[in-house]
Amino acid sequence: MTDSWLALEPGADPVERARTLRRAHEAFTEAGTVPQPVRPVVAESWRRSVRAGVGPDGTASVELMDDDLGAYRAEHPLAPVMPLIRELLGTFAADGEHLLAVCDAHGRLLWVEGHPATRRRADRMNFVPGARWSESAVGTNAPGTAVAVGRPVQVFTAEHFIRRVQPWTCAAAPVHDPRTGRVLGAVDITGGDGLAHPHSLGFVRAVARAAESQLALLAPEPPAAEVAELTALGRDEALLALEGRRVRLSRRHSEIVVLLAHHPEGLTGDELLCALYEDEAVPPVTLRAELARLRAVLGPARLVSRPYRLTMPVESDATVVERRLRAGAVTAAASAYAGPLLPGSRAPAVERLRRRLADGLRAALIACADPDLLADWAHAPWGEDDLDVWRALAAVRPTAATRSRLAALESELAAPGAW
Repeated sequence: MTDSWLALEPGADPVERARTLRRAHEAFTEAGTVPQPVRPVVAESWRRSVRAGVGPDGTASVELMDDDLGAYRAEHPLAPVMPLIRELLGTFAADGEHLLAVCDAHGRLLWVEGHPATRRRADRMNFVPGARWSESAVGTNAPGTAVAVGRPVQVFTAEHFIRRVQPWTCAAAPVHDPRTGRVLGAVDITGGDGLAHPHSLGFVRAVARAAESQLALLAPEPPAAEVAELTALGRDEALLALEGRRVRLSRRHSEIVVLLAHHPEGLTGDELLCALYEDEAVPPVTLRAELARLRAVLGPARLVSRPYRLTMPVESDATVVERRLRAGAVTAAASAYAGPLLPGSRAPAVERLRRRLADGLRAALIACADPDLLADWAHAPWGEDDLDVWRALAAVRPTAATRSRLAALESELAAPGAW
């Protein structure tokens, strides 16, 4: 196959391929092996599904209904481009007895429209607005997998992880925020085997790109004040977006900018020394040299002294997470958390900020007890050994895989010399 994101290569017999995939799916669910001709993107998705505790006989759960669903849809960033998506994809879905679906970045379906008879069939498997179709909830499926991998993808019949979805074929493409590149959700077309054609994947990809172009046109004018955007979560070297340019900061400069962004009122030289260096013997001249180099990177008049402070406002991804947590928007906070703050930093003040942010988010996740949010954290690199989160996940989603991982962690904790 020339393109592994396509479900069928030209000339393939869909009936025979579906039969082969059903046998492969049974082999995987029984023995954990992935035989040919399962595509790598599907095999990897099946493995993620198992790690998330999804069973092949599961079903989607409906999380939002009625007024809650309406309010969430109205505020979602994709709402303004739904007329365009309907114009481009709606007639194709209705005429072809397919469904048009749009999900958010967590795989939650926001809109499901199309042929009435097809909608009634889809209702029986909870393919309805407000239902969560993320990989961590229902396994491999086009909208959930598209937002998981950030790529357009087709899923053909028994490539779906849950058996009751296997009569269907779907193609989906993620929609990105044209300003930040963040995944906002996905556009999906769902129906019969005919959607395994390459045209359906190209079609949803084109619709997603059109939606992104429309979002760029609808974006508000940038504020008059110069605002720098700092990306420091999950990165040892932060990115600073300023006046249309993106600068990769060195590790030390990343630490300085993170701290000054957190203290817009400024920090004295002594305060910065204590914040950055474990060794109290580091001379002030070392810090002054770093600040001089940073001033040259940022440009004139953007870093001043007495106290040291940034003269332009800085919006950091860490601040976004903190602000959403304070507002009680746990799902939004989790979606903005790309990993620990400057994970390689050993600067004492950065370590405190990193720990406080992570502890605040994980405590909120445990308190809200959302199984998908807990699963996302537990299966992330920073959460795979988080015993408290695994215990919380086991309480709300007690699958065999979750219980097994929890038992392994508790065994490690009880082993002599574990701490």
